[in-house]
Amino acid sequence: MAVATVAASLAAGAAGLPSPALFGSLAVGIAYALTLAARAPLTAPAWVLLASQALIGVALGAGFETSTLTTIAGDWAPIALVTVATVAISLLAGLVFAAATGVDRSTSLLGLVAGGASGIVAMSDELGADARLVAFMQYLRVLVVVVTAPLLAELVAVAAAVDDAPAPAGGATAGLAGVAGAGLPADLAFTAGCALVGVLVARRLKITAGTLLVPLTLAAGLAITQLNGGARVPPLMQDMAFAGIGLQVGLRFTAATIREAGRLLPAVLLAIAGLIVTCAGLAALLLALTDVSAPDAYLATTPGGLYAVVAVAAAAGGNATFVVAVQALRLFAMVLAAPPLVRLLHRRRRRR
Repeated sequence: MAVATVAASLAAGAAGLPSPALFGSLAVGIAYALTLAARAPLTAPAWVLLASQALIGVALGAGFETSTLTTIAGDWAPIALVTVATVAISLLAGLVFAAATGVDRSTSLLGLVAGGASGIVAMSDELGADARLVAFMQYLRVLVVVVTAPLLAELVAVAAAVDDAPAPAGGATAGLAGVAGAGLPADLAFTAGCALVGVLVARRLKITAGTLLVPLTLAAGLAITQLNGGARVPPLMQDMAFAGIGLQVGLRFTAATIREAGRLLPAVLLAIAGLIVTCAGLAALLLALTDVSAPDAYLATTPGGLYAVVAVAAAAGGNATFVVAVQALRLFAMVLAAPPLVRLLHRRRRRR
């Protein structure tokens, strides 16, 4: 399984897919579950999921840097408004999807959260959702956004008839897009410390989805205050974490799940299209309240595909730092707000 996962991940990376380790491991897990699981069932050990959740949390948190925070502070009101509106739109889309398809609310809500796909999938089991369908919906959204973002950004630029904005001082690798660390020893110490302390605190306080959220919060706090010295989760460890989540979800697929995903495909694509169109409306609001260009406003509000849209902004000479700031704040808002909001909406329905 490990060899097959590495091969599939390399193939996914060569094909240009986002999070290739997760896509590759998910494909390998599904293939095994549908062909060999009946004779030799496999289940990912509990510690694999625990470690993967903690590492993904640290990786997400470490990406939130001071430069991103500074950009947000410059236009905090419109950015906050757009972020809150995106959260509300995602929840509304999930509720409508649940009512229209019969899929349970937890799965619908988490499946259509517009951001933080890896974190959402990692915590879905703890929130009572079907992680298989959540993964299907989340990564279909990411793929659609990644494929359509360059074309739609170009169409927005032509429609707005504006010149490209000047390249930002922070460059294309500012904020979450940066990959440089502080050296392997420092990166390992930072990763292990945040992950271990975060898991212990989450277990002690019994926080829902805490094995991801507490390491994320610790890492983000150290990154914002620059106490981490620029340390990040080493890329290989990130890939291992993604692979752990992908295998854990993929091995649980069945033929019935595949049929259900196929049945839901048109509805999911329609919901994703609705998210993209509605977020484009938020881009118009952002354009009116800030001095960014129309393509940058659109890329900043796309429902996902962070690294892809930042790359598009940088390639076009756009304000990649602003795009990173808006996307990063939304990612954090989605991952942190999802657990309590999903539980609240699910609890209210059960009471009725």
